[in-house]
Amino acid sequence: QVQVLESGGGLAQAGESLRLSCTVSGLTFGDYAMHWFRQAPGSEREWVACISRGVISSVRGGFTISRDNTKNQMFLDMDSLKPEDTATYYCATDQYGVCKNSPFPEYWGQGTQVTVSS
Repeated sequence: QVQVLESGGGLAQAGESLRLSCTVSGLTFGDYAMHWFRQAPGSEREWVACISRGVISSVRGGFTISRDNTKNQMFLDMDSLKPEDTATYYCATDQYGVCKNSPFPEYWGQGTQVTVSS
C-alpha cells in the first residue's frame, strides 16, 4: 500500500520559517513528480509547488521545494511566513513525473497544519 505522510507543520509568527516534510512509501519514489498543495479554511485547495523526477521545480510565493530520493522524502522550505500562508498543506504524488499545469495526483497525504500569526 502507498502511504504519504506530511510533517513539520505547526504554529509560527509572521517572518519565521518552517520546513515541511513528506515521506512516501509503497512506490518508486524517484519516478514521481511531487506536489505541495494547501487549503485555507473556507477556501479552495491551491497549488503551491512541484518538483519533477529530474529535480526541476516550480514554486509560488518564494518557497523552496527539494527532494531526497534516497529517503523517499520531499521538503518545502517556507521562509518569511505570512498570516496568508495559514493553511493545511498536502503532499501528493504524480506518476507523470514532470511538473505541468492541471496535475492529477494519485496519492495524497492527510495534511499538516501551518498556522501563522501576526
